[in-house]
Amino acid sequence: MKISVTADVFKLAEVFTISRGSRTEAKVLTVRVQDGDHQGWGECVPYARYGETLDSVTDQIMGLPADLIRQALYDLLPAGAARNAVDCALWDLDAKRLGKRVWEMAGLPAPGPEVTAYTLSLAEPAQMQAQAAKHAHRPLLKIKLGTPDDMPRLEAVRAGAPDARIIIDANEGWSAEVYADLAPHLVRLGVSLVEQPLPAGEDEALIGMDRPVPVCADESCHDRASLSKLTGKYDVVNIKLDKTGGLTEALALRDAALAEGYKVMVGCMVGSSLAMAPATLVAQGAMVTDLDGPLLLAEDRPTPMFYDKKGIHPPDAALWG
Repeated sequence: MKISVTADVFKLAEVFTISRGSRTEAKVLTVRVQDGDHQGWGECVPYARYGETLDSVTDQIMGLPADLIRQALYDLLPAGAARNAVDCALWDLDAKRLGKRVWEMAGLPAPGPEVTAYTLSLAEPAQMQAQAAKHAHRPLLKIKLGTPDDMPRLEAVRAGAPDARIIIDANEGWSAEVYADLAPHLVRLGVSLVEQPLPAGEDEALIGMDRPVPVCADESCHDRASLSKLTGKYDVVNIKLDKTGGLTEALALRDAALAEGYKVMVGCMVGSSLAMAPATLVAQGAMVTDLDGPLLLAEDRPTPMFYDKKGIHPPDAALWG
């Protein structure tokens, strides 16, 4: 078996800004696993927030043994971007060897489309209102916030898209006091979810706090080992394959989270259709699906994911799985 890694860059359709900074392109790693006539591939987005770089993740992947099998991968790499790309590539490889779809191999029902959020990046209120108006036809908008002056932005988005369902991603940018002050206004403006309002290391303040709008763990939840630390703080967990370290753990985390009474959100980094493809299997029936990465790109993989009014559809076999 041969494992290869390439760094790929996809231009964004517009500048994308969150509270941590702005970007004009998505930098991803593409992993290909070749075994005879069959090749599987997967994608990951190394994330500096978790101490990952393109080089460090590449080194992790290239250090794997040539006789790698998917069942042994979890003993060789920790949860994170490197394991994600390899795990998804191995699922794709096994599907091609067997002539089956991944969901058949995993014992899952055939997937269908899921309505996905569309993300509005952080900007001045007037710009965010214009973004919201442009995308007001979409059923679900996600707003990037996380600054000391977020109320005008939220009011502006609601004015621009009066009928859309709205969720918020604060990207760890609020304090407990800011969240408590904003909470009644979130209810008034019809916000249905708040993602990671407090820093992951400071979220103890959520215990016992009134949460009139469900609060979702993102940076605080990576894999099943994270669940024990979320009790009393969160109502929803955001499952991202680049955090779980692949489809295998993402499916296991979904089942464990649901069994413990959490709702599930399935999210993504800003990546191509190859990164979204396996996540659609995890997103089936989720409270929130946030797999809009390709919608933010100016360019994509040769066989992109298909989006329409029903949402994001399962991947074509020519793309993955």
